[in-house]
Amino acid sequence: MNHQEYEMSPASPATLHTTRATCCYCGTGCGVLIESTPQGRIVNVQGDPQHPANFGRLCTKGSTLHLTATPSVQQQVRLLTPMRREQRGGDAAPIAWETALEEAADKFAEVMRAHGPQAVAFYGSGQLLTEDYYVLNKLVKGLIGTNNVDTNSRLCMSSAVTGYKATLGSDAPPACYDDFQHAQTIFIAGANTAYAHPILFRRIEDARQANPSMKLVVVDPRRTETAEMADLHLPILPGTDVALFHGMLHVLMHEGLLDLDYVARHTEGFEALQDVVRAYTPEVVARMCGIAEADLIQAARWFGAHTPTLSLYCQGLNQSSRGTDKNAALINLHLATGQIGKPGAGPFSLTGQPNAMGGREVGGMATLLSAHRDLRHAHDRAEVAALWGVQDVPAQPGLTAVEMFEAAARGEIKALWIACTNPAQSMPDQAIVRRALNQCEFVVVQEAYATTATCAYADLLLPAASWGEKDGTVTNSERRISRVRPAITPPGEARQDWAIFADFARRLERRLPERTATYRHGQATLFPYDSAESSWNEHRETTRGRDLDITG
Repeated sequence: MNHQEYEMSPASPATLHTTRATCCYCGTGCGVLIESTPQGRIVNVQGDPQHPANFGRLCTKGSTLHLTATPSVQQQVRLLTPMRREQRGGDAAPIAWETALEEAADKFAEVMRAHGPQAVAFYGSGQLLTEDYYVLNKLVKGLIGTNNVDTNSRLCMSSAVTGYKATLGSDAPPACYDDFQHAQTIFIAGANTAYAHPILFRRIEDARQANPSMKLVVVDPRRTETAEMADLHLPILPGTDVALFHGMLHVLMHEGLLDLDYVARHTEGFEALQDVVRAYTPEVVARMCGIAEADLIQAARWFGAHTPTLSLYCQGLNQSSRGTDKNAALINLHLATGQIGKPGAGPFSLTGQPNAMGGREVGGMATLLSAHRDLRHAHDRAEVAALWGVQDVPAQPGLTAVEMFEAAARGEIKALWIACTNPAQSMPDQAIVRRALNQCEFVVVQEAYATTATCAYADLLLPAASWGEKDGTVTNSERRISRVRPAITPPGEARQDWAIFADFARRLERRLPERTATYRHGQATLFPYDSAESSWNEHRETTRGRDLDITG
């Protein structure tokens, strides 16, 4: 069916059902209105005028989202039933859910008995909903007893996480979209916001129109769409971000633009930082970065004097061998000038995937714990263990995304579960990734689509729900939690991701008496969930009073 025929499908506006949900593409978290027919077909998507992230606006990808749900596309690429391969490289044949999950539980239990819990690993995605993430995290850390759970968010957000924790003590962006309209200077570094987060850039344009005195500074080696709109573009040489930020701090120090009272009351280690940046004079930094000395000084003055100042940054800072240093150096500018914790000010990391932030909130990565607790602290681990009702949560950090596949390639990971992501196409160093998938004894792929590159390596394929079919929540860049409601029923035998994890976990429990004997509270299972809401409610308990406000 071509595009024209699809748009002319017989469904009058009077018969369409509208469902409020959240776009599945990026971390902006736009609200959408999904229109569907009584027959269970999605026919249109519009922006939700009531959603405070986008107020009805959608980018090109969001506004054409429904075209990915056409019957022809679904029939050609959807995974509709569990499938099993008798041997690698062979054809996959349909099997029942009961058979698939029993075999998966048998294999994971067998590997754990023979090699220990560190021989299994789970690799997820920022596309998973928070409820999915929560059950997966509890399955791996609470039941299995390993921290070998990581996601593709590691590839884009780990520098932001570590930068926030190193400087502010918590992985929690201290700014929101409303700050755009209060800022006097917006400082964008390593991000092409006009292209990658167009709805947010529209909000920046609105703020500049309402406040003509606002200054926009863009740091990017390229002359991007965003840089074209800037009052000042700093086309630094690639990799010189830290030098630039240190040079700006040098100027701020020299011109008396620091908030020394804020520094004294709320920070530590500033004297050591001062010693470092004294060598970063404007002349030296301009030469290192390949920019004009006058432009460096102007950027520093706008940052420290034309305030409040809001910085926005994304993968240009994060996807770097020095990503954490770049994040920390930029955040230090805010701390030194007191440009944080007030309207229109703060270091604001823009998220790439729709729920990378939600996954971090529930601790769904190899180095994190629920509700931004710290895996390194015994008290935090004990608190999570008590909330879950298990004896302990392992202290040893798990394998991160790249490490996980390297370990599998060496034969150390024997069983690997991949959910909602396509590492055989998207991971770096594809030779190692594909060797890992071939080497691993048992690979499970939980996926909505049967045609991804990773599916070809799976011993077991499990059909999952896709956008427009899922139920739960996501957390966007500004930490706003939005509802995701299903407009239609998942096709075939596809299931919600949280439900797949929970069903597998209950079966695995029966095979691990040594783990279940340590359950507290006399509970029969760690996974009593019968809905996304039940998973959410338990996640909320682990937040211990954090203010979680759901939008939509």
